[in-house]
Amino acid sequence: MKKIGLAFALIVSSLVIIGCSGNTIELIAPDAYISQFVEAESEHLLIDVRTPAEYASGHIAGSINIPVDEIANRLAEIPTDMPVVVYCQSGNRSGRAASILMTNDYNQVYDLGGIARWRSAGYPIE
Repeated sequence: MKKIGLAFALIVSSLVIIGCSGNTIELIAPDAYISQFVEAESEHLLIDVRTPAEYASGHIAGSINIPVDEIANRLAEIPTDMPVVVYCQSGNRSGRAASILMTNDYNQVYDLGGIARWRSAGYPIE
């Protein structure tokens, strides 16, 4: 069972979803996010798509809060010329948010999944 779970985790961490317009959503693990964006000091926008109350209870440093139910109406706040990374509590809402961005012609969309994964990887929240 552990081998199957590990194999599944490896597949999920490298999954890329390609939309009909050629835009992609890449699932990104916390370690990969840290190395690719934080340590590399790569320009990007990190969006917490949970509710304002959830965001206030703890979030990843440097993130902004745009709840998934508002993201389609707040696209003007999200630049199209840089990578956008989204996350939520468990990964469901971030997947929805990433799909909304992809269908609105965002070219570089990364789904970090849930903040629970972030915490279990040992990274801090503020």
